[in-house]
Amino acid sequence: MTLRFFQPGRPQPLALALFLLVQGVAAVFFVGDGISDLLTDPGAPHSFFEVLVALALILGLIFGAWQLRLTLERMAEQERALDAARGALADVIDRQFTHWGLTPAERDVGLFALKGLDVAEIAELRGAAQGTVRAQLTRIYAKAGVSGRAQFAAWFVEDLLEDGLAPG
Repeated sequence: MTLRFFQPGRPQPLALALFLLVQGVAAVFFVGDGISDLLTDPGAPHSFFEVLVALALILGLIFGAWQLRLTLERMAEQERALDAARGALADVIDRQFTHWGLTPAERDVGLFALKGLDVAEIAELRGAAQGTVRAQLTRIYAKAGVSGRAQFAAWFVEDLLEDGLAPG
């Protein structure tokens, strides 16, 4: 798993942790300054204000740490669900390839096709001619009862999307 500082659409645990660190340093400063002011000039109004700010920072720090923990737990749960879905999809693909009676070579080509590789890339990876890969893809599509790559890929995602798309 790659850790990037900013991932669009994803919670930013590292950014939140850095924010909490800065907030913690500020809280320590304000607590120390507030205590120092209260000891040197107990009746000064700004001393009470500094103590209130310090308390607000500490509460913000506690709340931020709690939110960071929840975010990390949520991300871990989503990762586990994604791993389970990946494994389930791999099992579905394997069972369907077996049902269609794909040869080991056709299975490899079929998996590469599902991953989005083109004929030239598949041929290079398998050390085969592009014509051989095209012929294997044609046999795969015939065994699957589909007319091409898009229908072949759609066969596997159709059930995943069945309940997920709302009309209109």
